[in-house]
Order: sequence, then C-alpha cells, then structure tokens
Amino acid sequence: MVKPKFYDLNVYSVPEGKNTVEELAALAKHFGYRGIAITNPSNSCPPGKPTVADGIDIFSGVELKVENASKLHGLIGKYRKIVDVIIVYGGSESVNRAAVENSNVDVLSNFGSLKDSGLNHVLAKSAHENDVAVSFDLGEIISQHGGRRIRALSNFKKDLKLVRKYDVPFLLTGNVRSCYDLRAPYELMALAELFGMTREEAMSGLSTTAEQIISKNRPSANYVSSGVEIVSVPSNDAGIFLEEGDGQ
Repeated sequence: MVKPKFYDLNVYSVPEGKNTVEELAALAKHFGYRGIAITNPSNSCPPGKPTVADGIDIFSGVELKVENASKLHGLIGKYRKIVDVIIVYGGSESVNRAAVENSNVDVLSNFGSLKDSGLNHVLAKSAHENDVAVSFDLGEIISQHGGRRIRALSNFKKDLKLVRKYDVPFLLTGNVRSCYDLRAPYELMALAELFGMTREEAMSGLSTTAEQIISKNRPSANYVSSGVEIVSVPSNDAGIFLEEGDGQ
C-alpha cells in the first residue's frame, strides 16, 4: 500500500504567525507532513517562492481577506500567477458566493460562524461546478470549549452532508498560526471523525485534494488539462504513424 502524502495548505508564518517558515517546516516534517503552504494574508507581506526545506515542500500561498466582494476578483487576478494556493477567507454571503463562483480560487475557508455554518445548497453546487475546495478548519474544534465546541461540531456535520451531496472537494487544516497549533495528520483525522467524516474522507482531505490543487497550479511538463496527462509518446519506429497514402 502506497503511503499517503499529507499536507496542510493554510499555515501562517511571521509576521502574521508566531513562528518562522523554517520552524514550522521542521515540526511539520516531524509530524509526518510532506508539505505545507504559507498563506499569510495579502496585506502582510509578498508571497514567498516555493522551496524544499530538509525534505518537506513549502508552497507559496495567500489568504485573501476582503469585506467587499467587488474587490475580490482583482486580488485573485493579481495573485493567481504568482502563488500555488489562493484561499479566500469567507464569512459573508457575498464573499462566500464570489469565491465559489471563481474557478481561480482554490479554497474557501472560514465561511461560517458559530451561529451559522455558512455553507448552503447554492454555494455547495457552485463550489463543485468551479472546483473550489472548502476547508474544514479543525482549529475551531481544538481552540473552542463547551457549548462553542459543540456548535462548531454541529456546523461541520451540516457542512459535511452538503459536501457529500454535491461532491465538493474539501481540505482538512489545523488553522495553524504557530507551532503550537500544528497537529499530526492522524490527530486531525481523529478529530474529523467526531463530526461523522470517515477515515477515507479525512485522509483524502489531508492528501488527495491538496495534491490536486498543487498539481493544477504547478503542472508538470506532461500536464494537458484537469484529469488529462500524457503518460508516454510512441516513437516513430513503433509503426503507428502512417506515411502519405497509407491506409487509402
């Protein structure tokens, strides 16, 4: 059985977070991650170039935070060609809708609140059609207590039903803002099971979806389009190329 490659695609480093990229990468590798994306907000610092540090991939990213949805599309266009991962920090109905309707967005995060999960049938359908993943930010479960944690779990359970119904791609993240927020992949998987996610779904949210996002935005030389890739090209001596007049 092939060992899964785990990723957390929403990690803050200094100045927005409390730790350097090197510190976060070292701990993430220790926990068993194959890669992390540094997604500091667009107004904090310019995105860094993707690197590999001591065997762990560090992807460039940005989390876009806007109050007015009309500003969102311009920012998406600005960052699409220079980062690997674009995350939109949602919350309002207008920002959530603008995010899932734009195929250049990779992930919609923080799209709800403790009172309302934020995801609905319209948003889920658009997310599926435009291949925009939604993020289950499990830091909400880790950081909350009592009734607030119960409401967070309830909202995640509602969101999961819509994700399944409309086949929406999704990620699991730890909402990492410091090394103390980082959790091992199997710990996040166990937390996801608390609101009904299967082990296979949780593993996909930490591996497969992240790999698809990275592959889409950093295509290999054999990449053609989503779901299409050149595996091999026959040589002329394979006898499959017809000369003029052949087969007539």
